[in-house]
Amino acid sequence: MNIYIGNLAYGVTSDELHEAFGAFGEISRATVITDRETGRSKGFGFVEMPNDDEARKAIEEMNDQPLSGRNIRVNEAKPREDRPRRPRF
Repeated sequence: MNIYIGNLAYGVTSDELHEAFGAFGEISRATVITDRETGRSKGFGFVEMPNDDEARKAIEEMNDQPLSGRNIRVNEAKPREDRPRRPRF
């Protein structure tokens, strides 16, 4: 299951996400999304867990809990909608 994590502190790393969610089970991937140009965190990320039961437990227990000083928002990630690409200037 792919899990969305929002309201991340800008200093949180992918490794910290992996560690925090690893307490609930196996992690396939943990990624903090960064701006292409600046490399700075966009304040959200994703964690992939192969076991859906472990993922649901992580969502339930981590939602609205503090991580690096901010209460994070955690829920099942929705598939990305296809949208036209914006022109880059």
